[in-house]
Amino acid sequence: MRTVVFLVVVLAAIVFFSFNVKRLTGYLKVGKPDKRSGNPGKRIKNVLSIAFGQRKLLREPVAGWMHFFIFWGFVILLTAILETFLQGFGRNLSFGFLGLFYGPLVFLQDTLGLLVIISVLVGLYRRNVAHIKRLQFSRHSYWDANLILIMILFIMITMFLQNAAHIAVEASLPGRPDTLDAGARFFSSTLASLFIPASIHTKEILFDFFWWAHVSLVLGFLNYLPYSKHLHIGSSFFNVYFSNIGPRGELKPLNLEAEDITKFGAGDIEDLTWKQLLDGYTCTECGRCDSVCPANLTGKPLSPRKVITDIRHRTMEKAPFLSDKKAADERHLVDDYITEDELWACTTCGACMEECPVMIEHVNSIVDVRRYLVLNESRFPAELAAAYRNLENNYTVWAFNWRDRAKWAEGYNVPIAADVKDDFDVLYWVGCAGSYDMRYQKVARAFSQLMNKAGIKFAILGNEEKCTGDPARRSGNEYLSQTLIKENVEILNKHKVKKIVTTCPHCFNSLKNEYPDFGGKYEVIHHTEFITGLIDSGKLKLTDSRKSRITYHDSCYIGRYNGIYDAPRKALAGIDGVELSEMKRSKDKGLCCGAGGARMWMEERTGKRINIERTEEALATDPDVIASACPFCMTMLTDGVKAKEAQGVEVKDLAELVLEASGD
Repeated sequence: MRTVVFLVVVLAAIVFFSFNVKRLTGYLKVGKPDKRSGNPGKRIKNVLSIAFGQRKLLREPVAGWMHFFIFWGFVILLTAILETFLQGFGRNLSFGFLGLFYGPLVFLQDTLGLLVIISVLVGLYRRNVAHIKRLQFSRHSYWDANLILIMILFIMITMFLQNAAHIAVEASLPGRPDTLDAGARFFSSTLASLFIPASIHTKEILFDFFWWAHVSLVLGFLNYLPYSKHLHIGSSFFNVYFSNIGPRGELKPLNLEAEDITKFGAGDIEDLTWKQLLDGYTCTECGRCDSVCPANLTGKPLSPRKVITDIRHRTMEKAPFLSDKKAADERHLVDDYITEDELWACTTCGACMEECPVMIEHVNSIVDVRRYLVLNESRFPAELAAAYRNLENNYTVWAFNWRDRAKWAEGYNVPIAADVKDDFDVLYWVGCAGSYDMRYQKVARAFSQLMNKAGIKFAILGNEEKCTGDPARRSGNEYLSQTLIKENVEILNKHKVKKIVTTCPHCFNSLKNEYPDFGGKYEVIHHTEFITGLIDSGKLKLTDSRKSRITYHDSCYIGRYNGIYDAPRKALAGIDGVELSEMKRSKDKGLCCGAGGARMWMEERTGKRINIERTEEALATDPDVIASACPFCMTMLTDGVKAKEAQGVEVKDLAELVLEASGD
């Protein structure tokens, strides 16, 4: 009878779980297609490293190791669960047939069971006593997380008590065989002493009670997951496998010429891809993205976590099963879930994606919704209207005449590509800031002088150069962006350009990672790596010393998006007398300056200014110089230093510092 009841319970649990799997995979069909199957070897490597190795979780040691032990505890303890299920067909059935391997296995089960209990208790403490800020998201999230942790705790407790009762029963039987079970289960054996005084009948009743409790909790946990934010336990493996393995700084282009498209961007979930909907399933609301988001940290309305969970909630509301169609049709993802203020607060710095342990792609979804607002409804901040007009008329975001783009170079021996009849090895892409911003023109001149010193045969496009389209693209104006990109590609290909170096990380990222989608395939180098290469090859000599304490600010677009961290530090460290001092948040944990995602041309009207937050962090290192390698960062940090009235602190580009150290 016991076996029959067990089979019925297990079968019912499997059927219900299968229904939920079908329901959830059915929801994904609402999203648009997205090819995510290429390069399986690299994808499997990501799963092994990120999903199984917990690499990104361990970026935060306490929470990371807590999760690591819970995860691997459950993986190993699946053997204990299977053995428990085997006992549904006979109380004394076990994996004892493994012989000598059985003792180490059950020892490992007891060890990991204890580690899971300790980790769960730490998790409960962090949520309910320490009140870690990023874990305080919503009331539902709070109770859901606690319920999951308590279920895991009781699954472990019932496992130990079931094993203890079983050991106690075996110990009461005459002629008990000598097995490795009791001795290897060191903790379960200790608990078994609690049951020894009881009669064998009582012990058998206790075993059955704890066994059923354990089975019920395991099956209940399994079937609660599809309704919980802890659905990520199953979906994270798929989300990591299907995550982006291309350039991290690339935004996929929209097909603006498709005849059957009536709407651009994402106004609702059917406009998102199935992978973006899977992101929603996979978010565990851990808040790591919020804890590093510069907008969120400085009091803006943006919460990357909320954007992703809003996508999940809207998916469930508008899904093909069990939904109120009329109510769902009256609501929309934009406005009813995600507000304009949230969307425009994003700097597209990528910190949220860097920190997410399950490879959710927050920025892509945010930009897709921006595209919808701009291209379909012409809804965007007023400041962007002027920027768009300037891009259309002057090919730059500022109101400067396009004919003046090369004026900065007059008298500095900077060849123009058309004038030298394409006789050059490297094209220097100056960018709008280097061309028009008075402060950054000094950087463009400094870098040109370095190339001349090193004997580099280079040229610039001059008046033929136009904005790469980055500000338009990140702010959602894909049409304007593609127009600029195609015109630039035509010019670059006309001059048979093979190698490009640029001082702007945003230009660098666009030219390197996005221009290939439009036929522009070039070797693109950022000036930090280019300069370091010149120093390493001996073409540039750092002959002059500089007694300075320097802190280096990592630009998001060459750092997190393109992995350039060591080159600028190596060049700075090579200057005699320089003492490098790292900010609290640096390299892949570096804080954005606040200018990315076209925020450079939008006002901050809510909360603390992001550039002030970053400047304060830089000033905390007591620097003589704050070094940067980006025109946007230079502007934001310079404004921050002025606002903080930090006397004697300079903001300089790497090119300027190297030029000063290279002598006459």
